[in-house]
Amino acid sequence: MVDATLTPIDRGTVTSDVNNIIEGHVRGTADDPNPETMMGDGPVYNVVIDHPEATILWDTGSHPDADSGHWPADRYATFEHTDLRPLEDDLADAGYELGDVDAVIQSHLHLDHAGGLYAFEGTDTPIVVHEAELKHAYYSVTTDEGDDAYVRGDFDRDLAWEVVHRDRRQLFEGLELVHFPGHTPGLLGVKLDLDDVGTVILAGDQAYTRANYEHGLPMGGNLLWSKRDWLESLRTLEDLERRHDARVICGHAAEDLEAMREGL
Repeated sequence: MVDATLTPIDRGTVTSDVNNIIEGHVRGTADDPNPETMMGDGPVYNVVIDHPEATILWDTGSHPDADSGHWPADRYATFEHTDLRPLEDDLADAGYELGDVDAVIQSHLHLDHAGGLYAFEGTDTPIVVHEAELKHAYYSVTTDEGDDAYVRGDFDRDLAWEVVHRDRRQLFEGLELVHFPGHTPGLLGVKLDLDDVGTVILAGDQAYTRANYEHGLPMGGNLLWSKRDWLESLRTLEDLERRHDARVICGHAAEDLEAMREGL
């Protein structure tokens, strides 16, 4: 256990067809073959981990121009992002400056998670990312294959990458990185053993919402790189929760953001 604290940083709201978030959420029937689409909101947030060894930023959110042309045009047909501000402004409101950040953990490099990396360009701040994620992100933006949720301008920068090659890595005392492939090939979760609240797992987009985790409902649309890997990672996450009596924090769940604000 370690004496560390979590400070969530609200980075705006993303809106999408709920079928993207929960596979088959709205389905046609013989009586209603064309059901009305349901749109859902979810917060985009980062977390500052104040640890005795370092001040760590988990994820960097969307680019501040994500609502005005930074994303490819077809992404605006799928996702709407509102309440955007520069990362440094949102950090300042929480009492931090960019220079306070000793390391960044990128859960993955999708456009709503890696857009703030511009703020660390040309610095020696380590950007922790999984090898499989970095490779897949570049593969996706340089070929016609892969995943269209990556934006090259987010991560193709002069950054001090610190690459994780294994499925588990102890980064600091009481802070372990856990590989959860499925949503993307290199998704990283963070397992924190905290003095005051016990074990907390930042699961990221292994579970976009509570329903993905609690009911085992996979994400839909193009939000799963591999359903088989996602299901295996779900079992890993459930096992960690059971063995450590852990609190699981989902990637875009409003109730989890509020719980962190209240101190869990």
